[in-house]
Amino acid sequence: MWYAVISEDNDDSLTARLGARQAHLNRLTELRDEGRLLVAGPHPAIDAEEPGSAGFTGSLVVADFPSLEAAQKWAAKDPYMDSGVYRHVAVKPFKLALP
Repeated sequence: MWYAVISEDNDDSLTARLGARQAHLNRLTELRDEGRLLVAGPHPAIDAEEPGSAGFTGSLVVADFPSLEAAQKWAAKDPYMDSGVYRHVAVKPFKLALP
């Protein structure tokens, strides 16, 4: 089943985010390579694809997991959690309606 991992950044987390980015992307790449990633990306803090020093306010990952518990465990191990980027993470079942 699909699960949405909806994360909110701490204030002024850009430096920590950049430091943990490669490890974060490696985990997402694993999901993609396993055919389990629907979409993933950050939320820019301003209305721009490249927000520069404004940074980001959080992230969204929609991926396939065998259960809500498995999705929660995966989210809890995100390098952005360990590095203090995220202040809050919600994991919710997601039903794909379109396309």
